[in-house]
Amino acid sequence: MSEQPVIVLVHGAFAESASWNRVIRRLHGHGLPAVAAANPLRGVEGDAAYVRDVIAGLGRPVVLVGHSYGGMVVTQAAAGHPAVRALVYVAAFAPEPGESAFLLTGRFEGSTLGTALEAYPVVSGGNEFRIAADRFHHQFCADLDAGEAALMAATQRPVTERALTGALTADEPAWRTIPSWFVHGERDLSIPAAARRFMAERAGARRTREIAGASHAVAASQPDAVTAVIRDAAGHARR
Repeated sequence: MSEQPVIVLVHGAFAESASWNRVIRRLHGHGLPAVAAANPLRGVEGDAAYVRDVIAGLGRPVVLVGHSYGGMVVTQAAAGHPAVRALVYVAAFAPEPGESAFLLTGRFEGSTLGTALEAYPVVSGGNEFRIAADRFHHQFCADLDAGEAALMAATQRPVTERALTGALTADEPAWRTIPSWFVHGERDLSIPAAARRFMAERAGARRTREIAGASHAVAASQPDAVTAVIRDAAGHARR
């Protein structure tokens, strides 16, 4: 049996690394080491380069897990990377070269994210987006209580327009050569259900799980289910 992989967790827009805390606690309980990377949310290529640095610093095989926009990042970061043994997409984008988060969301009906966003300019150029505080609970994490939603809204990490409109530039998507697993919530209001199902099928996912009633923040609201899928991927990575 091969070396135990490290689970590297990459959050998406409007979240932060502590959004994985409940999953990490469960992974540790099963003897699986885990690291939550602080995704910069500035642009696909730069964010992916940072994640590759995190992987290099570990010096071990990894299972790379992405949430939401983090799926864009892990797909770019894992392309041609020998340390990445499995990919897990948690309510996440799994793009082809040339596809962006914005493009994939708009291709299917069902997302209400656009109506919940606030935009403002940043000194580096272009705009940055955050979810309005009074819309955050309904839009992002409707299956969590109001108090936790308020904390998540206050600690959300904004994302640049450049990141959401930036396309995958890898010659080949990592999911074409690396086994992938998908898990998402049935009531995700950010990434349309049709888009998530399409991407999982296109990637030839080893396993796809749709959790009834779960929101976009599925790692926080359904950590047992998300952990089970990651453990499945980790088990494959050790063979």
